[in-house]
Amino acid sequence: MIELLAEPWQYGFFQRAMLQVSIVGVLCGLIGCFVVLRGLAFIGDALAHAVFPGVVLSYLAGRSILIGAFIFGGIAALAIGLLSRSKRVSEDSAIGVIFAAFFAFGVVLISRQTTIRRDLGSLLFGSVVGVSNEDVIATLIIGGIVVFVLFLFLKEFTLIAFDATLATSLGYPVFRLDLALLMLVSATIVVSLQTVGNILILALIVTPPATARLLTDRLDRMLALSTAIALGSGVTGLYLSYYARSAAGGTIVLTATACFLLALVFAPDHGLLASRLRGRHHVHHYHPASEPPDATQNHDA
Repeated sequence: MIELLAEPWQYGFFQRAMLQVSIVGVLCGLIGCFVVLRGLAFIGDALAHAVFPGVVLSYLAGRSILIGAFIFGGIAALAIGLLSRSKRVSEDSAIGVIFAAFFAFGVVLISRQTTIRRDLGSLLFGSVVGVSNEDVIATLIIGGIVVFVLFLFLKEFTLIAFDATLATSLGYPVFRLDLALLMLVSATIVVSLQTVGNILILALIVTPPATARLLTDRLDRMLALSTAIALGSGVTGLYLSYYARSAAGGTIVLTATACFLLALVFAPDHGLLASRLRGRHHVHHYHPASEPPDATQNHDA
């Protein structure tokens, strides 16, 4: 068993990949909790697709995909935030417009190129085994900034996540805080692109916190569990992909999904099995206040 765990570590690409998935796992586990609690999964999906043209442009220019992804991610986050403030444009409409327009722009860019098509898979599904030392360092720095800002405004983000109306009545700048959260989500998506790719990134942000949500009702425990699940899924998925010779990003996401399904069934308070047992318990201990009269009893004349 020890040999199986140690063997991949002799390769530099595996060492870098493990560092990358560990950083991304912690980052997605933390940020994902607020995405789930705030109901921003659709926005996260939109941002994941909106950075696509930036990824393509950076690739064509021979630069790090982080540069273009950051630019387009920031523009998309600002555009969604500003459009959703309009009384005539609903939030989901704003998200749909930006998501479709940006992703379509990326598709048009690819359609005009012939050299990029053979590398389309790595852009869409990630290539964590191909990350460089510079990529890992950039992910660590950006991830550290995101985590710092998240905990700096943890109280405000928590209040908005649970009751935005109360936050507004207390005088908190909800729009600016929402915009800041969108920027953090965008940054998380950008640094996670090389791990699971453009298409699968939303799963890594949403699935671990959704799993943690089934296991606890407290935010501090949810943050810890979500981080542990995302980190564990990344490490386990990377090992599985190494020995199964499968795509690392897809294997990581499937590992996280397996954790979610286990929690969905076996979670002690909110799992399907627990709900079923509670239902049986209530039926077994049901005692009606009054029994109907026995029709076979004889009555006095």
